[in-house]
Amino acid sequence: MAAARLLEKYNNEIVPELTKIFSYKNKLQAPRLQKIVVNMGVGEAIGDIKILDKAMEELGAITGQKPVVRRSKKAISNFKIREGLPIGCKVTLRRNIMYEFLDRFLNIALPRIRDFRGVPVDSFDKAGNYSIGITDQVIFPEIDYDRITRSQGMDITFVINTKSAKESKELLRLFGMPFKTDKD
Repeated sequence: MAAARLLEKYNNEIVPELTKIFSYKNKLQAPRLQKIVVNMGVGEAIGDIKILDKAMEELGAITGQKPVVRRSKKAISNFKIREGLPIGCKVTLRRNIMYEFLDRFLNIALPRIRDFRGVPVDSFDKAGNYSIGITDQVIFPEIDYDRITRSQGMDITFVINTKSAKESKELLRLFGMPFKTDKD
């Protein structure tokens, strides 16, 4: 299998640029994308398990990998949730599949969002990981608009091995992540 386009861009363009910006002594000091976790919370699955099955099918089509069912860890009576009920699904992407998904996400899915002005800059955690919430799954071309029964959102987390959000932001910017500017 050939290397993903963004992986080659990372090795040939991004690492030298990051080394120049942050003056690393070794190219292995440059931040690296470790994994991408795509999570779909499907609270309505408590009443109808078919909703979760449909969400898993769509998440599998979007990511190209079979999702894992997530179950509730404890009972919450206000939400009518008992311990162990299926309430969502997730996929962890690594290596080539991760870079292919990132490429499709940045170049195809994000531009399809209506009135899109960039992703928020303040969604980094202390470890330098970046999380973004998507409100509708139809921005991905793998989803057939005529076959969806309900709008389903998802959370996408980019796990980056770095010490600061500044380095993570620069890495994602060099990949092509369209961050919001101060003017917007």
